[in-house]
Amino acid sequence: MQGENGHFYFVRHGQTVWNAENKICGATDIALTELGHRQAVEAGRKILEAGIKADEILYSPLIRAADTAGHISDITGIPARVEPRLTEQNFGKYESTARDGREFHEAKKHCAGRFGGGESMLQLAQRIYNLLDELRADDKVYLLVAHNGIARIVESYFRDMSDEEFSSFGIGNCEVVRYDFSEKGAV
Repeated sequence: MQGENGHFYFVRHGQTVWNAENKICGATDIALTELGHRQAVEAGRKILEAGIKADEILYSPLIRAADTAGHISDITGIPARVEPRLTEQNFGKYESTARDGREFHEAKKHCAGRFGGGESMLQLAQRIYNLLDELRADDKVYLLVAHNGIARIVESYFRDMSDEEFSSFGIGNCEVVRYDFSEKGAV
């Protein structure tokens, strides 16, 4: 059964040290840069100024998302709690390698591959799709603060994507995206 509100918001964390160095963070716990902290504060202000209402912020336990959620919560007054399922995908052997590496781009197209010791896209989709199904059945409006890999899976929950679109999809640091469950493709 669809919740009364039928939507949620997604925010990617602020810039990290490895983002600035063009490295894949994945499940590695990398801190925000000074710019990342400023981006998170600015995202909180934009959310407040836009009149975006949410009952709760759910955030990844990784420090970059936790700090971003903390800044947003402080500014908006929206209570926040950790949601372990929002932890970024473990990209195995690709963690700390170039984000724009061709091999990594191709590896993201293989849903069952575990990146040499990481987590497959199928495993990630299972935990994120399960979470989204729970949010869909809830009457609350949530603001999720997580990672680009999570954003890719969230996007795939709502629309049909080719392997190339999926592998290339991403959102900017502290970008705020609204998703409406009424727009979900296949149920």
